[in-house]
Amino acid sequence: MDMKLEVLVIPVSDVDRSKAFYEKAGFRLDADFNISDDLRIVQVTPPGSEMSVIFGTGLTDSRPGSTQNLHLTVTDVVAAQEELTQRGIDVSNVWHDADGLFHRPGGRNRIDGLDPERRDYNSFASFDDPDGNGWFLQEIVTRAPGR
Repeated sequence: MDMKLEVLVIPVSDVDRSKAFYEKAGFRLDADFNISDDLRIVQVTPPGSEMSVIFGTGLTDSRPGSTQNLHLTVTDVVAAQEELTQRGIDVSNVWHDADGLFHRPGGRNRIDGLDPERRDYNSFASFDDPDGNGWFLQEIVTRAPGR
């Protein structure tokens, strides 16, 4: 049986500010249901993704900005970084991990620039939403077998 990740709920402090941010970043607005004073559901979807992000009021008890290490895969991390920057999103420079594997928390072991061999899964850029929920752009051109 397939199990597909459908929705990720992220905690935000200001729904309208977050909605504007994600739309500016190019996410598609799928829904904005203002059900009551204590329940609002906004759903956005990253370009090309089948999974959506939901935020609003009355959806989670998590602290705004507490969601970290969210990954958006892109086929060209430099182009994605440039596009988001042109849209007014504050995106880090492109970087890779010194060990050539996955990144570490807090920016430890980062080296500026693309992975020297431009291997899939090894080049990144990062940005935060207005509350500090943390996103990574990860370059993947050809997925590893079985993924």
